[in-house]
Amino acid sequence: MTSSSLIVARLRSGHTDDVSRLFSSSDAGDQPRILGVRQRRLFRYQDLYFHYVEFAGNSSEALAQAADLDDFRKLSDGLARHIAPFDPRTWRSPADAMAQEFYTWNGEVSG
Repeated sequence: MTSSSLIVARLRSGHTDDVSRLFSSSDAGDQPRILGVRQRRLFRYQDLYFHYVEFAGNSSEALAQAADLDDFRKLSDGLARHIAPFDPRTWRSPADAMAQEFYTWNGEVSG
């Protein structure tokens, strides 16, 4: 079973390189393997930040486990300088910034 999440936040202008470096450093360690991360993609549109992540297992369970990892807290602290919650009034954890999937389509690729 695979699952995915899309996190939406606000990206401070000109900070994409900093965010990329933070993730590159984190992804080079054990954290992705521990959490079952199969793929990560970061997108920017104007001042919005989109973080797509695909997990080998259940994304909710992986994110709950992430909260206990020192590397995850270090990454989160580093990202806080560059990324702000989409809605600071309602944000308490990454779960509060996740987009809700409402349609999926998968096509077969022939080759």
